[in-house]
Amino acid sequence: MTHAAFTLTDEMNQAISAFFQRIPFNQSLGITIDHLSTESVRMSLPMKPELIGNFVHGILHGGVIATILDVSGGAMALIGAFERHQHLDSNERMARLSKLGTIDLRIDYLRPGRGQSFTANAVMLRSGNKVAVVRSELHSDDGTLIAVGTGTYLCG
Repeated sequence: MTHAAFTLTDEMNQAISAFFQRIPFNQSLGITIDHLSTESVRMSLPMKPELIGNFVHGILHGGVIATILDVSGGAMALIGAFERHQHLDSNERMARLSKLGTIDLRIDYLRPGRGQSFTANAVMLRSGNKVAVVRSELHSDDGTLIAVGTGTYLCG
């Protein structure tokens, strides 16, 4: 028995976007969703004075870097969970998806966060029954790789 390839519908895309946009901290930082698919997630973040960690050099705060890598990774994990739970009715699926959470997050800071905007890209490494592992990268607006992260997410 073969299954049709899973694709995100417009409804799923809107549900995932709404989920992440309703998080006040994401709004405060200014994180926006640029792209959602079963292969990858892309989010962006503008540099703002309140996000600076090193005020002498105007460098993006490490906590902000970790946050956008975690948020993009969580979105990728959520997409994987949508795929695994597509056979469930919408109430049961939403109940399971509401349990999404970060179990572990490792960030490697490679270069200072300099730039006017930043882009995080996330891809799935493994999507299991309960846990997903996602790899994320953060680039500055000139393409410089700032940091990489590997997150493990509980996803229902």
